[in-house]
Amino acid sequence: MRLALFADIHGNRQAFDACLEAARAQGAEKFVLLGDFVGYGADPEWIVDTVMALVEDGAIAVRGNHDTAIGIDNDAMNAEAQAVVEWTRGKLSAAQRRFLTELPLMQQEDDRLYVHSEASNPTRWRYVRDASDAARSMMAAEAPITFCGHIHRPALYSMSSTAKMTSFVPTTGVAVQLLAGRRWLAVLGSVGQPRDGIPAAAFAMFDTERREVTYCRAPYDIDSAAARIRENGLPGWLADRLLVGR
Repeated sequence: MRLALFADIHGNRQAFDACLEAARAQGAEKFVLLGDFVGYGADPEWIVDTVMALVEDGAIAVRGNHDTAIGIDNDAMNAEAQAVVEWTRGKLSAAQRRFLTELPLMQQEDDRLYVHSEASNPTRWRYVRDASDAARSMMAAEAPITFCGHIHRPALYSMSSTAKMTSFVPTTGVAVQLLAGRRWLAVLGSVGQPRDGIPAAAFAMFDTERREVTYCRAPYDIDSAAARIRENGLPGWLADRLLVGR
């Protein structure tokens, strides 16, 4: 089966639409959605409606910290991020807010674990910044393969049977086989707000039979997404950063 995986959509309709189209063109048979559907972007209603429809059709979705903040104030967020959360709450219906807050933090499917941040303590929303962070997450997971997001920068980590770690930034469009006998943590880039210096939206494809993950990018109409942010009176830097992928 060919899975399409998306993380950190952040209310960016143009980016998510482009990623869905690209994934379907690559033969995606099932969708996995790794949280942070809202926050920063100007179209949270459309995003949540789309995610709800995908879940109704069999997709897997987990909850991110911005999704959680819709139901519970997060003091760890800066003032501008919290202001966007409050704006987003006002845009979403009661059913949409309930959907976000009732999503699970983690889901396991066969040999794969899906989580927004990391597996050792998902409610702390810790970033996987390096091999030690990745090792902590991998050791906490029962499944040999974990997919996560949260940091908005793609990376791939593995751990040998002797706990030796390897890590690298995957090359876009190049399939990597996740060899048996090792544990793996695939950190996805962001659909709606990339922070690795590449403005194109990020997602990944995973072939469950070949155990191959391919990191992908989808160009999208960034100017329109940025204009929507400004039109809605959201902080201008949220629009500006889309243009540079930071």
